[in-house]
Amino acid sequence: MAAQVSSRLGFAAAAGMVPGWIPMARTKREVVWATHETRFSRRREGVEESGVGGAGRLFPHGRCLETSCPFDCKDGCGCKMGKLLLAPMEGLVDDVLRDVLTRVGGYDLAVSEFLRVAGNLLPARAFRRVCPELARGSRTLAGTPVAVQLLGSDPACLAENAAQLVALSPAGIDLNFGCPAPTVNRHGGGATLLADPEQLYRIAAAVRRAIPAAIPFTAKMRLGVSDTARTLDCARALEAGGIVSLVVHARTREEGYRPPAHWEWVARIGEVVRRPVTANGEVWTTEDHARCCAMSSSPDVMIGRGAVADPFLAERIRKLARGEAVAVDRSRDWCRLLPLLASYWQQVRAKVSARQAPGRLKLWLAALRRNFVEADALFAAVRPLRGVEEVDRVLALHGVPVTPAAV
Repeated sequence: MAAQVSSRLGFAAAAGMVPGWIPMARTKREVVWATHETRFSRRREGVEESGVGGAGRLFPHGRCLETSCPFDCKDGCGCKMGKLLLAPMEGLVDDVLRDVLTRVGGYDLAVSEFLRVAGNLLPARAFRRVCPELARGSRTLAGTPVAVQLLGSDPACLAENAAQLVALSPAGIDLNFGCPAPTVNRHGGGATLLADPEQLYRIAAAVRRAIPAAIPFTAKMRLGVSDTARTLDCARALEAGGIVSLVVHARTREEGYRPPAHWEWVARIGEVVRRPVTANGEVWTTEDHARCCAMSSSPDVMIGRGAVADPFLAERIRKLARGEAVAVDRSRDWCRLLPLLASYWQQVRAKVSARQAPGRLKLWLAALRRNFVEADALFAAVRPLRGVEEVDRVLALHGVPVTPAAV
């Protein structure tokens, strides 16, 4: 056992581990990441206090909610009620839907779909393709910052591409350790990496060294591959690697998107890491958001499918936080949604082929049916259509203000 510990300590030194973090061997394939106290923070009676400034307001995770936001959030940051992040969703939440959803407001940050990094240095156009907002200061037209997400398993290659991305001034760089897609996992990326906390550390540490401190460096993970045996080790490893915050999709890879989300595990992670932890998974309503915050002990929540199904969800959460009432009848929201549907349709038509455009619209309408009865009727009318001109006519009949140029 002593030889194993010595070997692991040797690995840690060779990897350039962040000072103050020591890997301790627990089994042959597991590493527990422990931290020493530093002059910047301390734990006392289970609460972590910042040594940088005043006392501030403390949340159960020990994070002062009155500190400045690393993402330069709007509306006075909104950190007092916690941040709302718009999740990446491959094949659905692209720059077009990010534009539409952030126009409504309420989101402090959006994260792009992942850009897969596999053994080569990507050109600048590859980053701009997945995140066109880079041409506008890495913000949507509404001004919401957009972080760029990278996915891969090779530390050196990810670090090299992260350095390339830095030149484009992203609002943040995020690493994907949560994608459950079989195609991604077969190639050693996404959630499959959660089986190896040491590799998570290597990746995070390599990328951390490649990007300046001024650019927020974050990660997203699930609870594990098939169980939660290494959940806390993975979170510790990513923190040791240098991330400034962590998003946790509160399900394992094998659970996919099946409810429920295990928000209580976010609270457990928050007890062992000192970086902000954001809860993600199964937040569809304002009530879900409140329960998620309570069970996860986190004020920060990332919303994905819930945002697609209800474009006004973040706005409604913000209103409730300010003590304002939210309408139970959603008919007025549907009227507000019609011009957003028109904008989405026009942008999709401009971005993808005429053959692909109707399918993209159908995907969003199918999600909207969860909250709007009017979307049910519109989806039924659009579903059999394949031509964009036919879709234009049906949209107009249902009150969607398509422009003459699109008809």
